[in-house]
Amino acid sequence: MKSQILATAVFLTTISLTTTAQGANSEDIRQLLATKKCQNCDLRVAGLVMADLSGADLRGANLTGANLSRANLSSADLRGANLSGASLFGVNLSEAKLSGANMVGADLRNTYLVNAELTGVNLNSTNLQGAIGIPLQIAKPEEFYAWGVAEAEKGNLKPAIDYFSQAIAIKPDYAGAYLSRGIASYQGLDRQSALKDAQIAEQLFTSQNNAPGIQTAQAFVKELQTPYGEKVNAGKPSFFDFVSGVSSLLLQFLPF
Repeated sequence: MKSQILATAVFLTTISLTTTAQGANSEDIRQLLATKKCQNCDLRVAGLVMADLSGADLRGANLTGANLSRANLSSADLRGANLSGASLFGVNLSEAKLSGANMVGADLRNTYLVNAELTGVNLNSTNLQGAIGIPLQIAKPEEFYAWGVAEAEKGNLKPAIDYFSQAIAIKPDYAGAYLSRGIASYQGLDRQSALKDAQIAEQLFTSQNNAPGIQTAQAFVKELQTPYGEKVNAGKPSFFDFVSGVSSLLLQFLPF
């Protein structure tokens, strides 16, 4: 029975992919690549991987499901375009105009969004993990926090700290973000920054009557105030070494 269900699913998926692959208008693709001007073009599921579309005029274009991975769309005009379900992995969208665009379910991982115009953009269910220059107004502090934790777990401390800082910028009393940023700084052997964040976290947890948070922050402060020479293991600590016993505390700040 399971094999029949699997076979049916594969068959239906194959039919679906065959149908949608025919969505893009080949003439529109040629026009876009030749002139970089293609307003209201039909570019559904178009393959535009690594295409140089800097400054392109794509106002109102239908790019549903298009593969634009690692393309250069810097300063491109995508106002009102439909990019729902599009793959924009690693795309350069710096200075791009995206006002009113539909980006529901788009893959925006590792995109470059510095100075991108995103007013009125529908970003529901988009994946912004690893994106650079995410405007504070388009994501919740809990989302920045979750991205920071994900980066820290991979050992990417600078991006992790940046995400935690963005979460704090939106929500100044985000005790968990201060604590996590402090731990990431500790992993990077920046004890001064770590201690400052740990002390702020302790103050915030105290004002919020969060007993587990207070206990954890106090223990972290004590750890940071202990000279290296007095520790049994002075090796470089991993991100979760210190919080292995209090992971549930940090998890309560994740967006789920």
